[in-house]
Amino acid sequence: MVKAKSFIYAKHFKDMPQASNFDLIEEELPEIKDEEFLCEAVFLSIDPYMRAYASMLPVGITMIGSQVAKVIDSKNLQYPVGSYVLGSFGWRSHTIWGPNNKKKSSLEQTPYIVPDLIHHPISLYLGILGMTGNTALFGFLDVCKPMAGETVVITGAAGAVGSHVGQIAKIKGCRVIGISGTDEKGEWLKSIGFDDYINYKTVTNFSVKLKELAPNGIDCYFDNVGGELTSLIMQQMNKFGRISVCGSISAYNNDYNSLPKATILQPSIVANQLTMSGIHATNYYDRWMSGIKQNKMWLEEGKLIYKEHVVDGFENMPNALIGILNGVNTGKVVVKV
Repeated sequence: MVKAKSFIYAKHFKDMPQASNFDLIEEELPEIKDEEFLCEAVFLSIDPYMRAYASMLPVGITMIGSQVAKVIDSKNLQYPVGSYVLGSFGWRSHTIWGPNNKKKSSLEQTPYIVPDLIHHPISLYLGILGMTGNTALFGFLDVCKPMAGETVVITGAAGAVGSHVGQIAKIKGCRVIGISGTDEKGEWLKSIGFDDYINYKTVTNFSVKLKELAPNGIDCYFDNVGGELTSLIMQQMNKFGRISVCGSISAYNNDYNSLPKATILQPSIVANQLTMSGIHATNYYDRWMSGIKQNKMWLEEGKLIYKEHVVDGFENMPNALIGILNGVNTGKVVVKV
């Protein structure tokens, strides 16, 4: 019998998540049945969307999330023992999966085999070769449709998605400005190809600095943050500019009755005939593997550089989520079991 650990979403978040919002439980798993397999988590993903989606989750469920896991027992020929799978198993150390498992949310994908990466950690299937990479690839190219010579601004630029978007923009021949919360993060962005950055926490006048770095205006804006920064950036966009909205982490810890106020957006949208669209990873499931193939090609060509913030220990899942919401990470956050 295998003992599995899992984190239960025990109490709805109020403001910043706390460890007390989760219960860590242990259970004995039954023997697997025909067509089922048993896997053991190796790396688990931590993402800001978990905080955003939590308000829609019922308490008592296993906390949502994806992981790379190793198959340790199997009665399903498609998932042989020793293979690695990418699965939407949530915050669990061990999982039994079979074709009769019912999906609990639109975020869940059918588990798929991921080949070993000889020169890179297998955790990349949670990052640039997974949801992070496909969100960046399709969310940026489909909505922003960047053209060589255009100026791209990215908020949350030192995060997993933002840093990936910036590198794709450089591949497409754009000028790229990243918005970050520390100079250390900004200098890292420049080291991976960004043309410049703004530390929004220390800059004296954000709008003046942005005008200095983008004197010809902004053509594409990839928004991970929302709030007043978004309003200020959109005021400097060029006619027919395109905005891809990936998230609003500035407000994730606010409930709907206390959302932060920001300068109205409609004048900028109307005056410059801007196109603004929200993006969601589930929209790309039918192109998932083609996105991974493209990002892997760029990785192997040396055109994509990644950085991982690795947290050791399954028991530290809650702390890892709290950390990403506090902006402690640069790049992709994963928990190593």
